[in-house]
Order: sequence, then C-alpha cells, then structure tokens
Amino acid sequence: MFDLDRWIEIFQTLSKNKLRTALSGFTIAFAILLFTLLFGVGNGLKHTFEKQFARDAINSVYIRSGKTTKPYKGLQSGRQIQFRNDDSKFMNDKFEDEIQFFSPNIQRFNVQAIYKGEQNRYTIRGVYPDYQPLESAVTQEGRFLTYLDIERRAKVIAIGRLVEEDLFGQLSALGKNITLDGISYKVIGVFNDPGGDKDERFIYAPFTTIQGIYKPNDEIDQFGLTFNQNLSVEKALAFSNLLTKMLKEKHNVDPRDQSAIRVFNYAERTKKTQAFMIALNIIILFIGIGTLVAGIIGISNIMVYIVKERTKELGIRKALGATPKSIIGMIMMESIFVTALAGYIGLLIGVFSLKALGKSLEGYGILNPSVETYVIIGATIVLIIAGTIAGYIPAKRAASIKPIVALNDE
Repeated sequence: MFDLDRWIEIFQTLSKNKLRTALSGFTIAFAILLFTLLFGVGNGLKHTFEKQFARDAINSVYIRSGKTTKPYKGLQSGRQIQFRNDDSKFMNDKFEDEIQFFSPNIQRFNVQAIYKGEQNRYTIRGVYPDYQPLESAVTQEGRFLTYLDIERRAKVIAIGRLVEEDLFGQLSALGKNITLDGISYKVIGVFNDPGGDKDERFIYAPFTTIQGIYKPNDEIDQFGLTFNQNLSVEKALAFSNLLTKMLKEKHNVDPRDQSAIRVFNYAERTKKTQAFMIALNIIILFIGIGTLVAGIIGISNIMVYIVKERTKELGIRKALGATPKSIIGMIMMESIFVTALAGYIGLLIGVFSLKALGKSLEGYGILNPSVETYVIIGATIVLIIAGTIAGYIPAKRAASIKPIVALNDE
C-alpha cells in the first residue's frame, strides 16, 4: 500500500545526500547508456551487412560463361563458351525438383533511352517473368513481365523507379512509350529494388523480344535461378556443384577449369553470412552482459558504501523503535527508485543519441543504429533487480546490528 510518509522520508534522505544520490544514479544511467549505444552500434553493423546482401534472393544461383583456360578432348584453351536455348531445357529437365524459378538473361549495356526531350543510357535485360523474385524487385506501378509477353515477343518493358524519375520527372511512366536504340517499347510497370540505386536503373523486357533483336542465333548471356527453399545449405551447394559439373560435360570443359563456366550460389554466401551474424550476435551479447555486470558491480559497491555511511542513522532509527523490516524496506525502496529513475534517464539519452548520430554513422558503415525496446527494458529490469539485491544484503546486515553498536560505529 502506498505510504506517503515513507516516500517523503525517502525524498528528504536523497535531497540531504545529493552527492551520494548523484553518484549512484550516474553509475546506473551510464551503464544503461553504454549498453544502449553498444547494442545500437552492433545492430547498425548488422543492418549494414544485411543491406549488402539484400540485392538478390538469398537462394539465387547465377550461371555465367567465360573462356576455357585448359585444353580438353582435343579442344584448345581460350575457347569462348556460348550458352544457347537448349541449355535452358537441359537444366530444367535435369534439375526439375531442385529449381524453383528459372530465367535466361540477355543484357545490353549503355542503351540509349529517349522520351520526348529527355534521354539517358541504361542497361536493358531480356528475361522471363521468373527473374523478378531473383532480384527481389517489387512492382510499384502496373505489372512485371508475363509469359504472354514472352509468347507474343511483345515490345513492352518494366523500368526501375529511378529510370521513371530520370525520364518522366514527377509524371507516371505507366502506359507511355520509350525509345530504346531506336525501337519503341511500352512501359507496363515500374519497380523498386532493395539493392539500391544501381538496381533501380535497370530496364526489363521479354527475353524472346530481346533475343530476337540482339541474339538471332539463340545465344544467351547468362542464367539466373533460385533453388528450392526446402533444400538445406549443404544440399543447395551440392546441387550447384552437380549443375556445374554437368554443364562442363555438356560444353566439353575440363572439370578443373574454373573460368569457362562460373556458377555463383548464394547458399555459400548465406552460410558465411549466418556464421558472421552468429559471431556478431555473440560479440554484442558479450559486450552487453559485460556492461550490465560492470553496472551491477558499481551499484553493489555504492550500496554497501551508502549503508555503511548510514550506520549511525540506522542505529538511531532502531533506538527510536524502527523495526528491522521497516529499515530494510526503506533502503530497498530508495535503491529501486534511484535505479529505475537513473536507468530510464540513461535509456532516453541512449535512444536519442542513436537517433541524433544515425546519419553521421553511415559513413563508418553503421546503418540505422537502433535497439529493440524489449532489450533495453529487459536490461533496465535486470539493473533494478540487481539494485534491489544490492540494497537488500547490506540493509539486512545493518538492520541486524544492535543500536548501541551502530551508534558507536566510526
């Protein structure tokens, strides 16, 4: 039950001992402040790391061709490997269960795009509709490509958000026609991409349309696919290794040749990412626990000192009839109040500091430094509990001392 007299007494005690109160409050506030800043910076590093890998789906596999570096089966080194349409059928037939989304890809760089008086140069990609999830592209207006566009060899395009901004300003590009290398295409959709500005300056067109214009001999630049998400990292890596082996056999490439056919499996990167994130979480947790332990030790030392300093006062209280229970309760209430108030102040300073420093820290590779509310509340509760225990132990010891002994304490 709320005891007004008790709280008046507590506030009087705290006001009479400003230095002692400030010292204990500073220790607690600094512990929470440091905890908040360290966790915030740690989370900022995690956000930066996650953004670096937000460009493509985490289960993506990209297959590119190059030149052979070793002679094989009577064929000379330096031979350019060229993918064609039959490679698409080959992979889909052999790995029907492992492949989730699949798209061949033809790229044309530095294509001149013109809309009325505005013009710029972009990369145009001829792809299948399955390419959208590979790039994690999100349709902002209109739609992405469809298989009907592929079948009809339609002259339609989906453009990145920044392409729309460059050529159309504040106007919508949807339904408008853009000239690309002298050929008119209708804009059917606008997308944004978590990969950032570079990925939002791509233009996507139906694969069959671009192949018919730029690759009349059924040539393909590269392939993109996603593996079945039910595959473990180990099975996904085994799948890409077998895929690489079979493509090398199909194109008569030495199994030891690393340049002729290159398969980039994001599963390997995911495995490394997971290991890094686990290590980073452990480091952050270790630092956080260390900070809290330091704060707990500081609170404990201060509470022992405070109770020791108040030995005579407690002796007088006992001599005037105060019970051990009331003495312990008073000291614990003081401890809990100071810990909670100082912890909250430290929390506010830490959160506002992270918000104020957020933009300036981006230059150091720390993106959006922040701390989950439940983490800080949990840390504050831990310190409050520690403050309670730290106040209880010396208070109980002091309350058990006889008044005459307490009064004679030097």
